Amino acid sequence: MSSSRATLIQVAERAGVSLASTSRALHGTGASPAMVERVRAAAAELGYSPDATGRSLRMKRTFQVAFAVADIGNPVYVEMLTAIHEVLAPHGYRVVVMSTGQTVASTVDLVRSLGSGFVDGLVVSPLRTDDTLVEAIRQAPVPVVVIGRPLDGIDSVSTDSAAGIGLAVAHLLEIGRRRLGFVNGPLDTTPGAARQRGFDAATADPAFAGEHAETERADDFTVTAGLEAGRRLLARGGLDAVVAANDLLAIGVIRAAGELGLTVPGDLAVTGMDDTEIGKVFRPGLTSVSLGSAERGRLAALLVLDRVGDGAEPVQQAAVGPHLVVRESTAVASKEKSAR
Repeated sequence: MSSSRATLIQVAERAGVSLASTSRALHGTGASPAMVERVRAAAAELGYSPDATGRSLRMKRTFQVAFAVADIGNPVYVEMLTAIHEVLAPHGYRVVVMSTGQTVASTVDLVRSLGSGFVDGLVVSPLRTDDTLVEAIRQAPVPVVVIGRPLDGIDSVSTDSAAGIGLAVAHLLEIGRRRLGFVNGPLDTTPGAARQRGFDAATADPAFAGEHAETERADDFTVTAGLEAGRRLLARGGLDAVVAANDLLAIGVIRAAGELGLTVPGDLAVTGMDDTEIGKVFRPGLTSVSLGSAERGRLAALLVLDRVGDGAEPVQQAAVGPHLVVRESTAVASKEKSAR
């Protein structure tokens, strides 16, 4: 296989090690001699090698990579940022944090501004996408890696949040909850659309036949939006569980339940998504679906680092699977445990 076709992901798969270990071995940072030998053997077999010529031609590098998100205060992005920094710092790169804003147009403007040469690469997690943004990323003058749904011809790291919602619904049915509400964010966003599909599919399954399900949409994915949507949903009465599209919305729902005199988990079981630090320390501890935020950040950083080294590599698309983390908000156990 020629070097123009082999990818870092393929080398990792051939060597049977993680993408992070593969990158460390190839770049000579923190890998054992045995690991280096194993990875280099896989790389040689596939014909893969970082493009040293491409690296030498980039002597005017800024050694900065931008990380752009809609809401820099969201704990999910904080976890991603930490992981991105941990990957890039040993290679001499700084991470510049930027806000894309809520609109596609603002994200497109940011991508097009990359031509000014202030960064060597971009990791972006767009809240909304359209054809204009996809084309802007394809034409970007520096490497761009998307954390979000896979886009044709673009390096990306994705997760299956629809399947994650299914895990939450299955868990609630398992513990005997039968009247479910879903608090989601805006449907015109990538996470909102995916998580609605997940809830609709889970509650259409024969295992849910004859039970009750309804959806309330929040204006945003924040605690305040969750509180307002939770008030509207719970005021209608009759629910014994709520699935929230992220942890911030879930915390808002729990606050709304308290205002109405409902106990969590006694009267109402609540699940979130993202398994953030705030959900872990909140009381009751929040049952949540982990989407591997830190792992997605790590993989994205590795892909952009690889692309900076060799811009001619084929498109690489990685994925991180969801898993459920059970805590007190669903009353299964007082001690945290993970259901994988």
